[in-house]
Amino acid sequence: MKDTGTTSVEREALHSQIEKLNRSPILHGSESLCKLLKYLGEHSLDAPGTSLKEYQIATEVFGRPADFDSRVDSTVRVQTGRLRSKLAEYYVGEGAPDRLVIEIPKGAYSLTYHMRPPMETPAPPVAHGTSPTAPPERSYPLSWFLISVANGVAVAVVAAIVATRFMAPVPAAMREQPAPAIKAFWSVFASGPDAPLVVYSNAEFVGRPETGLRYFNPVLDNGKQIRDHYTGVGEVMAVHDLDQVFASLKHDIHIKRGRLLTWDDAKASNLIFIGSPSENLSLRELPGTQDFVFSRKASAPRKGDLMIANLHPAASEQAAYLASEGIITEDYALIALTSVPNASRQVLILAGITTFGTQAAVEYVCRAPRLDELIAKLAKLDPSARRRVPPFEGLLRVKVSGGVPVQSDLLSLHVHARGTESPN
Repeated sequence: MKDTGTTSVEREALHSQIEKLNRSPILHGSESLCKLLKYLGEHSLDAPGTSLKEYQIATEVFGRPADFDSRVDSTVRVQTGRLRSKLAEYYVGEGAPDRLVIEIPKGAYSLTYHMRPPMETPAPPVAHGTSPTAPPERSYPLSWFLISVANGVAVAVVAAIVATRFMAPVPAAMREQPAPAIKAFWSVFASGPDAPLVVYSNAEFVGRPETGLRYFNPVLDNGKQIRDHYTGVGEVMAVHDLDQVFASLKHDIHIKRGRLLTWDDAKASNLIFIGSPSENLSLRELPGTQDFVFSRKASAPRKGDLMIANLHPAASEQAAYLASEGIITEDYALIALTSVPNASRQVLILAGITTFGTQAAVEYVCRAPRLDELIAKLAKLDPSARRRVPPFEGLLRVKVSGGVPVQSDLLSLHVHARGTESPN
């Protein structure tokens, strides 16, 4: 074991807290997140204040091969983000009374922990006629904490050094300059005074969460109460990614769920749609795409399943793309830049057949290496793309593992003439 100055008590306290977290309902059953938490915990004790490399985590925690490439496999970023969110959820809920708090700083693959200050106890009442005497002021260095263990009437108190060596969370998106590809792709949405409107999906459901929800069927469910306040995990992660990108560009975004979007909104703002027309219902009323469209399969097998139809397939392209059946291991997603007719407003559609494809589509346009790839391919079809991104439709094939998109490949890219309006 490395000699890092870490005491055995400190190690025991951190190990105990990690085990408690892994047994909690927040993480119980998520083997990958539990494994990642333990790995980051050991690193924080052996090399405090340092951040791990994405490659190291990918190969040693998630079993990725030696040729792992973070540009095409986002497993580490996604899983670290999920774990960060789970820890925050735990400490505002079940873990609210816990003294030892574990966090993952944004912008780093590392773990930090600190002690919450002890709860203040109210001062005892002062007897009438006596002068209140203030108790001697006591200060506790940040680096010390107390662990009290009661056994019958015996109490043992142990003190140890913990938190001074650990770095504070860093708002990386606000500190770092965005990459040129990020600036180039997002310039039309982040250059004007108005904030673009991010419209996320909220499909229509019937039923109740405790007894079972299902998609609303207008034939079977006429007159039933519609519940339209749910969205997918991919959409949640997508909003987070977009928020990070626009923070790096020092530009605001406004967020609205699909069913609340109005035509006045569409005419007044640039729009970023998250989710397909099957769940982002407002897309059915606004301009769509010319080549790749979402539709239901009309014939067996898999009649009625959502698919992406290719209306003008080129050589080597399929006419239709469907996600895998059962447990999703493969999905397809659309990235399309178009415009609102007669309004001079841009529309970006980021949508998968499932919520995992939607998440992958947003990740693709929020990562500089992937945007470099996209812009280079657009430039081969339209040389002016390096100055301004033209209207286009791109199809992604997405590999999914454990409910997380881990790899996205650009299968097809269709570029349209500038000024071409999409059909309604």
